[in-house]
Amino acid sequence: MHPHTAAIKHGPSLEQAGAILTIDLAALRENYRRLRDRLGGAACAAVVKADAYGLGAGEVAAALRKDGCGTFFVAHAAEGLALRMALGAGPEILILNGIHPGAEVDCAEAGLIAVANSAAQLAAWRETARRLGRRLPVAIQGDTGMSRLGMPPSEVDGLAADALDGLDLKLVMSHLACADEPESPANEAQRAAFEDFRRKLPPAPASLANSSGIFLGGGYHYDLARPGAALYGVNPTPDRANPMRQVVRLEAKVIQTRDLPVGVGVGYGHAYRPMAPHRAATIALGYADGWPRRAAAAAFFDGQRLPFAGRVSMDSIILDISSLGRDLLPGELVELLGGNQTVDDIAILSGTIGYEILTSLGRRFHRRYLDG
Repeated sequence: MHPHTAAIKHGPSLEQAGAILTIDLAALRENYRRLRDRLGGAACAAVVKADAYGLGAGEVAAALRKDGCGTFFVAHAAEGLALRMALGAGPEILILNGIHPGAEVDCAEAGLIAVANSAAQLAAWRETARRLGRRLPVAIQGDTGMSRLGMPPSEVDGLAADALDGLDLKLVMSHLACADEPESPANEAQRAAFEDFRRKLPPAPASLANSSGIFLGGGYHYDLARPGAALYGVNPTPDRANPMRQVVRLEAKVIQTRDLPVGVGVGYGHAYRPMAPHRAATIALGYADGWPRRAAAAAFFDGQRLPFAGRVSMDSIILDISSLGRDLLPGELVELLGGNQTVDDIAILSGTIGYEILTSLGRRFHRRYLDG
């Protein structure tokens, strides 16, 4: 992080908020370049659904545009329309879940690209093109073995001869279910199924690789890769060292400090009782801010680990600061996420994945965007 870099500020003011979430856009852009460089001649898009995994789709996409990213994927029409307003004309924005009935005209007029996951979605988009009297771009997604979204082989086989009338097929795509398990036979099975799927459609650019799929090798890269979590610092290769830079830093303010005598009950349920006298600090962060209640982790001050004492509360956490060698003052900051403790570290402690940690981060933080 670069604490003295000029920052864009969002959310509550620094004085009003209990915690600060810093998004390092320079690190994000570096992650994009690292992923793009692994692709050789394939293009690199960016998945910015769920408000760019909780970090701000408008800010993230605008930063990635500086490094030439011209294609963005979101999940819902509302996300696509908001991103179009933020970015203006130019970038391609694709709606991964397809467009819900009734939203087609709004999306078409905003220049969004529907990802058709079924024959019904494809027909509705074709009808929208007819109503508007102009051709519309479309992507078609096939289900090659994840059983989540996309046309199964039988549905592709049953497409009418005029299924693409009035439409420009911009992309043929599918999604890998086990890309983060490079030895899984499911990866090659899906790649083979994707080849079969492509043959049933007119020639078009192809996309299969997500963040982890990029690391499976060139056979999975095709024409366009769609990284998401790796852009934001989540490890796309869980069995190896993380090749990505950390993007987020989360710091919470100290509210007050106190002495804890031996045996005193600490927090809800008195789940913690010190076996020796402690000095404790209560910080302004809790599960209402997206910190997992089961993640009994630690905070850090000047690189020194300060373990949690007792359970995570809705708006606060108690820390054991006995080893610090000094007291903490109200308003001083301790680090919860950053160089000492990553999103993936907390995910492991919580029995979940980094994606969930990022997308759960709340809106009560003072948010800073650094780029430079």
